[in-house]
Amino acid sequence: MTERDVDNLDIFFDAARRQVPDPSPDFMQRVLDDALAEQRRLAGRKAPRRAGPGRLRQFVAAIGGWPAVAGLATASVAGLWIGVNPPSAVSMTAEAYLNSGADAYLVDLAPDFQFDVAEG
Repeated sequence: MTERDVDNLDIFFDAARRQVPDPSPDFMQRVLDDALAEQRRLAGRKAPRRAGPGRLRQFVAAIGGWPAVAGLATASVAGLWIGVNPPSAVSMTAEAYLNSGADAYLVDLAPDFQFDVAEG
């Protein structure tokens, strides 16, 4: 295409943009009739009754809304992280408070308990 062809096409596109077709009066009357019929049909119906808020909504409202849920989620994730991978300061503080050493896991708290399954 040459520059002249593109200019000619722009003239046609501009003319098409300026031309706004109006819908026919017959079409507008049919749309209006359908809308009025639908309004009359729905006018006799009662609004559906809601059963009330669900359990999740009640729980969220009871604890203080979504900001409280976000705080609980953050605290849960932080607690899980610290429990799985505790920083050395937390481990040392726990050992000092509980007076336990590194060999605490070797103590048998239930010496009579058997872990094997008896056959029978």
